[in-house]
Formats: sequence, C-alpha cells, structure tokens
Amino acid sequence: MSDAHPLRLRLTSPEDTARRAAAVARSARPGDVFLLSGPIGAGKTAFARAFIQARLAEAGAPVEDVPSPTFTLVQTYDAGGCEIWHADLYRLTHPDEVEELGLIDAFDTAICLVEWPDRLGELTPGRAIRMTFRADDDDPDLRHLAIDALPDHLSGALSEAADG
Repeated sequence: MSDAHPLRLRLTSPEDTARRAAAVARSARPGDVFLLSGPIGAGKTAFARAFIQARLAEAGAPVEDVPSPTFTLVQTYDAGGCEIWHADLYRLTHPDEVEELGLIDAFDTAICLVEWPDRLGELTPGRAIRMTFRADDDDPDLRHLAIDALPDHLSGALSEAADG
C-alpha cells in the first residue's frame, strides 16, 4: 500500500462516478478487496456496477445487467479469466454467515467489491481498500468519496479519471 494520506474525492455526477470506477477497474488485480461503505443511496452500488461493467467490457465479455446483490448476497462475474465477486452483506447478522458464502476464499483469488463490509467483523482482510461514500446534502448528483491509502498499482487511477 502507498503511505499517502486518505484520498478525498467529489464525484460530481453519475457519469463521473462511472468514469472513476472504470479507471479503478482497469488497474485492479485479483486479490484486491474493495470495502464500499456508506448509507443507502450514497453510491456504493452505482460504483460497483460501473466497475464490473467496465471490467467485463475490457475483457470482451458480453455486456450484462449488474443487479444489486441485496437479495442474492453475492453475484460473480467472469471477466476474461479474472473472477469478480460483488457482495452485499446488508442482510447478514453475524460474520459466520460470511464464511458460508465462500467470500473469504475469494478475497485471495478474485477482485471483490463488498457493500456493507462492517458485517465482516474480524474476517475483514487487512489489505482491503476502504471506500466510504456519502451523498451531498445540497446536490442530489454529488457524492463524496473517502478512500484509505491505495495500493501502488491503483494510486493514479482515480486522479487520471478526473481529467476524463
């Protein structure tokens, strides 16, 4: 991980969010775990959806709908030999339920996007990338994103996308 200070971004529109998610997706590697926190409506699923769709497109995979995994808990995608796991842990009540999903093993072998990561408890991987989303009180399209230090292979992705 880079020892930079947390990164704070303004996502000015849904298109800006999608552009930045796509930039991160292009640089992400198996073993990257993105913990997406924030209240309902803050932009977690929009970011994850754009990330997955960009990665699938880059791999030449068919474009597919990327639903929120609120009810299925986990959706997986094959992006050209790289598996992506999108998990929504909102409905879980105990970390033991996470183990039943197979998510813990996926942390090492896949790219994982985890919404409501507080449900992981002690199972949270130490190397995870923490992303906290917040809606703006005055502008319905504006989101604020705080990111803990990024791994070196991702450090330029978000800032490059801002120029997009």
